[in-house]
Amino acid sequence: MKRNLYALTIITLTWYLLHFFVNPRLIPAPHSAIILMVHEFPLIMHHALLSLYRILVAIFATLLIGVPLGILIAMHPRIDRLLSPIIYALYPVPKIAFLPLLMLFFGLGDLSKIILVGLIIIFQILVSTRDGVKAINQSYFTSMRTLRATKKQVYQHLIIPAIVPNLLTSLRVSIGTSISVLFFAENFATRYGIGYFIMDSWLKLDYTSMFAGIVVISLMGVLLFSSIDLLEKKLCRWQGR
Repeated sequence: MKRNLYALTIITLTWYLLHFFVNPRLIPAPHSAIILMVHEFPLIMHHALLSLYRILVAIFATLLIGVPLGILIAMHPRIDRLLSPIIYALYPVPKIAFLPLLMLFFGLGDLSKIILVGLIIIFQILVSTRDGVKAINQSYFTSMRTLRATKKQVYQHLIIPAIVPNLLTSLRVSIGTSISVLFFAENFATRYGIGYFIMDSWLKLDYTSMFAGIVVISLMGVLLFSSIDLLEKKLCRWQGR
């Protein structure tokens, strides 16, 4: 809580300095953006919730696909040899380059944007899951076999706990990028989403609304990162010991 207040204070003070000393017309005061957010709360929340929905659906879908596939690659060397070169080839490609193709194949609605965000996250999930499983000491598997653990118990008590920290870290890294890309994608063939709201405000020279939208994106990031921190405390309790 203290860290959040400290960050909020620094950002607000910097914003006021920019407002007074750079250009008051282009950089509105923080209180002006907050007042506008209160007055336009239903509209801004509608845009923000649609963006949040797209990100959360993408995260959920990529976890369902990426985690089992990452474990499969790590546990079977032949599959690893087949799929890892494909992952390495596609991972560095800027995913935003696929947006025109996704819009052609999956339409102009939410689905193409969700898939775009999913393409960004899934490679992080795949690589971190695979590496997390490979990093498990083989003696642990031997111990589990000695104790006659079933496959379900091996996954439940060894593999899943081992990959969770890497998985959460990869989500932290990829969420920032996915929000940035979604901001870009929401400016094409849509009238809803916080990215559209910001750029529409900019085109109208409504800089107060534009900065209000930027604040909402920041709050959305804080919400997602705080949720991951909470999950880490619940799922990785041994790390604090």
